[in-house]
Amino acid sequence: MKKPYETTESEIVFSGKIIDVKVDTITLPDGNTAKREVVLRGDATAVVALDKDNNVILVEQYRHPAGKMILEIPAGMLEEGEDPKICAMRELEEETSFKTKDLVHITTMYPTVGFCTEKLHIYFTKDLEQGSFNFDDDEFIEVKKIPLDEAINMIYTGEIVDSKTIIGLLACKKFI
Repeated sequence: MKKPYETTESEIVFSGKIIDVKVDTITLPDGNTAKREVVLRGDATAVVALDKDNNVILVEQYRHPAGKMILEIPAGMLEEGEDPKICAMRELEEETSFKTKDLVHITTMYPTVGFCTEKLHIYFTKDLEQGSFNFDDDEFIEVKKIPLDEAINMIYTGEIVDSKTIIGLLACKKFI
């Protein structure tokens, strides 16, 4: 007897720069089969960073799927074999010019578990030093410092809509 949800077929139907898409045929618990579309994407990290004045360091950048500028905590993709904590430190400095040696793991989550394989590791730090920017060629980022309580309120007013940022800001309160 087959186990429930066994994948019986898998086909890559699209290969892109940042994602691939596959279509799986799975066996359901009742023995029937169903198709599932899966976005294959590497894992990523994000950092909730607070300065000495309890301001959260956010980045504002254009996000094409949303069609507008979005406020987010700094984040980025892991390189092949890279430790998530090292990636978080690298991305923090590249996007905000701040660096840290002290990161605390908040959580690991699936931002879009219904169709995407990406796992996101979220960290927290209050130990910031000045570093230097190192934007990717296609990144145009504005760094903003916002008091933490104001940033959390911006979740409820709809000004912060990014899932990793919402989770990171709400969860970091435990570490303060």
